Amino acid sequence: MQIFEAIRQDHERQRLLLKILVETSGATEARREYFEDLKKELTQHAKAEERYFYSPLMESDKTIDASRHGIAEHHEIDELIEKLDQTSMSSAAWLRYMKELQEKVEHHLTEEEREFFQRAGKVLSEKEKEALAEEYQLEMEPIRG
Repeated sequence: MQIFEAIRQDHERQRLLLKILVETSGATEARREYFEDLKKELTQHAKAEERYFYSPLMESDKTIDASRHGIAEHHEIDELIEKLDQTSMSSAAWLRYMKELQEKVEHHLTEEEREFFQRAGKVLSEKEKEALAEEYQLEMEPIRG
């Protein structure tokens, strides 16, 4: 498996959690659990992705700007998660922030998959793509259980 497939699998999980969360309402146990899962998923994914995808790509002039852009978007996502943490789940504002988070995350994932993966594919060797996937998956293992 290459780094792109490993990341894409996590993207699908994130999309599903976001879809479920925007369809929930109130301060229910289910909403709390899905939100905790999403937070763990996004936090661990950002850390692993920055370490085993963006970091190696910062070394190439062809991918340094896109890497910086991706990392900046991770920070924007973190800020939205923080805003959600500080907002009552039973308020209308919480759902508004969740929809904003869904939009931001889906934009980020689509941009990575449609644009950045192609550029990265030209910079990384086949061996690197496989080695990075292994390291990335090991980093993600703690939240997989």
